[in-house]
Amino acid sequence: MKIRLGYVAISNALGKKVTSSSNVTYKTYSNLNSQEKRLQKLKAITSSNFDGLEKIIRYNIENDIHFYRITSALIPLTTHPEVPDWGYRKIFKRDFEYIGKLIKDSNMRVDTHPDQFNVINSANEEVVQNTIRNLLKQEEWFEDMNYPEGKMVIHVGGATGGKEKALDRFIKNFEIFPKSIQNRLIIENDDKIYTARETLDLCNELKIPMVLDVHHHNCNNNGENIYGMLKDIFDTWKGQELPPKIHFSSPREGELDRKHADYIYAEDFVEFLEHSKVLNTDFDVMLECKEKDIALFKLVGDIKKLKPEYNWIDKTTLSL
Repeated sequence: MKIRLGYVAISNALGKKVTSSSNVTYKTYSNLNSQEKRLQKLKAITSSNFDGLEKIIRYNIENDIHFYRITSALIPLTTHPEVPDWGYRKIFKRDFEYIGKLIKDSNMRVDTHPDQFNVINSANEEVVQNTIRNLLKQEEWFEDMNYPEGKMVIHVGGATGGKEKALDRFIKNFEIFPKSIQNRLIIENDDKIYTARETLDLCNELKIPMVLDVHHHNCNNNGENIYGMLKDIFDTWKGQELPPKIHFSSPREGELDRKHADYIYAEDFVEFLEHSKVLNTDFDVMLECKEKDIALFKLVGDIKKLKPEYNWIDKTTLSL
């Protein structure tokens, strides 16, 4: 079985000057005294973000990092209701295609994690419609990159009216979403409301993949043994082009602290790997930690000390 390690959005090794997440506030944007200046501002930031994204992707390729989460802030103000469609898909068509080519030629896996204000099971119809609009934007990014494997990770959402009603609302709302969104969504268990078991049941109902977040499960469960559920979670990925993915992080302070630590506790990660070996299934791991790629390579070094018998295919990929 092969396990690939990835990180989120920002390369700390490259430093703060290399970013694909530059933005502008709506107040600053609206205070510009002409539509031409507003457009110039949006184009300049977007161009800078694509430049940063290219540098990060190339850094990943050079360092054998095959799994990466693209920021949701790539295009400034793209989901703001007061900002008109300014044609960035046409303006940056070649940039999207070039990034997509880099990703595909290097066999890299990328996905996104839309912001938490996107709530599919909201009882507020306006929120649901805004969520559709926002998710369509990121779906279009993958389309413009010519990257059909791209997925968007989302949580189940809130529990207005109780979990049972909220889960029913998720299913009903999901069914009205465009197929292009449905085909890209994968659902993650969260650290406060929906457990891994509840998320798995929902994914089986909708026949879409589940993303297991191990730390979220540790913070929010009903006593379930996650290793007893792992095969069923991985089975939700059957028929997909890419292997299952999980999220792994360590608590900042105390076992149940929901905040992410700077680094990954290697002993806990190795324990997960040892339990998962019985399944003999490839999977990818998104590391969610403050030190990003620096933490990724520290984890690799720590694993090599703890388990020198593990076989490393390259800098970030191991086989068991």
